[in-house]
Amino acid sequence: MFSLDNYEKMDPFILLSAVNMQLRDNYPSLEDLCKSFDIDEEKLKTRLNNAGFTYDKAQNQFK
Repeated sequence: MFSLDNYEKMDPFILLSAVNMQLRDNYPSLEDLCKSFDIDEEKLKTRLNNAGFTYDKAQNQFK
């Protein structure tokens, strides 16, 4: 089963790919993904923002 348990330590590009894949295939919003994996949404956003990516709500993906 897919897990984001170690998202705080994952390589940011692997994390980006994994999160965007989950958003594309399984979740209509970042909020739903975070609830499902019991992840703090702001921490996930900050982690990816620090790597240069921002969440595009309209397209439901980080860019």
